[in-house]
Amino acid sequence: MRLTTEAKQGIFEKHGFSKSKSDTGSAESQIALFTTRIADLTEHLKIHKKDFSTRLGLLKLVGKRRRLLNYLMKNDIERYRAIIAELGIRK
Repeated sequence: MRLTTEAKQGIFEKHGFSKSKSDTGSAESQIALFTTRIADLTEHLKIHKKDFSTRLGLLKLVGKRRRLLNYLMKNDIERYRAIIAELGIRK
């Protein structure tokens, strides 16, 4: 299922840590968007166990999110800890 524009805007407004509410490029906003998409794909794969192309897309998203989290951890540990706590992502 694709995210609607309104749903994406809600995610960016809720998790955007910068001064602008329409900040879609910050690491926190991207991590929040990836987390939402990962949750949706995980639910899809619970139903459709043999959908291997979706599984590949899920693994790519997890890798992208991991790289962004590593970037945040190296550059600003406080922002990293805040986004981990807010989204409930395991370390």
